[in-house]
Amino acid sequence: MERKDFLRSLGASAAFALTFPCLKGCSKDAEGGDRIVPSGVDFTVDLSSSSAAALASNGGFIEVASNVAENGLTDIVVARNLEGNLVAASLICSHKGYAEVEFVSQDNGIFYCDVHGSRFGQDGTPLNQVDSNPARALKVFNTELDGTTLRVFE
Repeated sequence: MERKDFLRSLGASAAFALTFPCLKGCSKDAEGGDRIVPSGVDFTVDLSSSSAAALASNGGFIEVASNVAENGLTDIVVARNLEGNLVAASLICSHKGYAEVEFVSQDNGIFYCDVHGSRFGQDGTPLNQVDSNPARALKVFNTELDGTTLRVFE
């Protein structure tokens, strides 16, 4: 079994436990900016696990770090939106690359970066412009629910 397949079989909570110690050390700079936006994403989250408990409520979200993507570590925020649907986006803000995106229950639910105030719709559309940087879309991912297993993928 290849490492990628092994980690995928563990699920997101086990992969998170394995990769959590390197979260701070994997950024390009010590302040958290310039992180790599995830690509090649395809992993599962066990919604019945304690690490996914926040997803039981509308507006709840979790941050997932996983080593199952092609470019190594992925940083993803997974949320249950205000309508009860599961959505996922890059934890890496498109404004300056900080891994600080979260889901907030304002304006029918948005992704928000609390470093500089960047706001994004659930489809990744920028809702405001911060500084003089042109607004760029936040990367969003597909979700597919099968029982209590949520698949997040491109």
